[in-house]
Amino acid sequence: MTGPETSRDGAPTTLAWLCHPATLLALVVLLVNDHVLKAAFPGLLTGKLSDVAGLVLAPPLVAVLLTLLMPRLPARAAAWVGLVAVGAGFAMVKSSGYAAELASSAWTALAGPSLVRADWTDLLTLPALGVTWWAWTRARRRPVRRRTARLVRLLVVLPPAVLAVAATSAVRYPYALGTTTLDGRPAISVGDGFGTSWPDEPADGQWSVSDDGATTWRLATDGETERLDAQDPSRRQACAPDEPRRCYRVASGHLRVEQSDDAGVTWQVAWEVSDGQREELARRYPSPGDVRQHFSSRELTVYPHAGGGHEVLVANGRDGFLRRLADGGWRRDGFLGEHSGLIGADELPPLDDGGPVQRETDLLLAIVLALLLGCVVAVVAGHLAIRRGGGRRWWGIAGALTILLAGMVLEATWSRHDDMSTVLAVLVGVVPLAALAVAVLLLVPWLGSAPGRWVGWTAGDLLLTAILAGLPLAGWLNGNPAQIRVAVALALLATVPGLVLAVRLAKLADPAREKNRRGTPAYPPHQPLPPRVPLR
Repeated sequence: MTGPETSRDGAPTTLAWLCHPATLLALVVLLVNDHVLKAAFPGLLTGKLSDVAGLVLAPPLVAVLLTLLMPRLPARAAAWVGLVAVGAGFAMVKSSGYAAELASSAWTALAGPSLVRADWTDLLTLPALGVTWWAWTRARRRPVRRRTARLVRLLVVLPPAVLAVAATSAVRYPYALGTTTLDGRPAISVGDGFGTSWPDEPADGQWSVSDDGATTWRLATDGETERLDAQDPSRRQACAPDEPRRCYRVASGHLRVEQSDDAGVTWQVAWEVSDGQREELARRYPSPGDVRQHFSSRELTVYPHAGGGHEVLVANGRDGFLRRLADGGWRRDGFLGEHSGLIGADELPPLDDGGPVQRETDLLLAIVLALLLGCVVAVVAGHLAIRRGGGRRWWGIAGALTILLAGMVLEATWSRHDDMSTVLAVLVGVVPLAALAVAVLLLVPWLGSAPGRWVGWTAGDLLLTAILAGLPLAGWLNGNPAQIRVAVALALLATVPGLVLAVRLAKLADPAREKNRRGTPAYPPHQPLPPRVPLR
């Protein structure tokens, strides 16, 4: 397993290229820039920095994947293919709007919602390919020949490299910020954001005005924008111009509009999405973040309809605009006006879809949570077996702390502020930590007081617990229960049979087996020499 590879295998050399310090630095820069710096300092510098880091990282990544798929491909040929493919593809996409649109569609199919923009100025970063070529000339002299070292580098470097390249562009999503009227005409404000960077006020977005009763929209002029920004920011309640006693208001923190027919003395719900249904709806959006903050009714306005009666327009954050028509019916209208370059501006997820539609990230989170609860049971079983055999409790404490850390990482990413960051944290953080804890807590008892069948039973207990805990999580993905806190509570309850079995499995550990193992000398004692017979 640790012997040298054949010289015809190109993977050792391309893997050395991927793990060269220059390539690793590009990987770190790409991750930090895309998920931290772009949100804090959006602009030309952070945009070009991603292009430079991506051009350094992508060719060795392509070369590694090629040599893994085709082991007999020479490393030099793979390197040339990686350099030419990345360079030519980058130049084509950045210089052609049609190619950029095709790349956006392909990247969306592979990695989720993505946007690739054509920008001639990005071609100025192409000299970064010289850096990756220099790294290749250095790395090819020291290929990774040992399979063990090769496996470790693949597991540590390849997943974050793939995810980093798959998320090179910050995807911005539309946000309905506010609505009002200007000289009797409806006006709306639409902003955009991503991750944890979202607009707060209508002045942070772009105003649009409708001259035909919200049928078509145009961008507001500079003068109109100044007048709209100067209006009273409190637009949570308004009354109908044709019926002064008919008033409407939004419910803060909810997707809900209330109606009063007695000038605000009493109120009843006119339209709403229940909190449970809202959570299910929000999780079908990419990178939903804080559901209560981003999926709630913010502002409304009431304006007269040309054919008589009145209409109501409500800004619902990430869920776009809601409109009450003159006939009294309510309709989710999405994001009105022109919003080129924003993902999700053209189509909203339906309210009546109870299945796991567009919830691939939630599916990954549910699977990892179920397996993590199974790992908890395995760690408990390992700790009890070690203690029964007279081992130290520090093994169990270390395993519990590792599982706790994995759980904290999973909880921190559960809100899905950025789906790509969530996937990266799960695959690079949660899964390796849980696997390490389980591997150690299975290996230590097996080398000590526990027989081999204990390992098999404990692994079965882990899988059984994961299946039982996964049942309510699967129901959550299908809308029943609608809220995650109920599903998690049921999943925690489902670990009880596994914990009971873990306690019973501890009885398989034999303290005498541990004592015999410790008392067995490393080498058998020498046989005593026969008595010496004197010569006559």
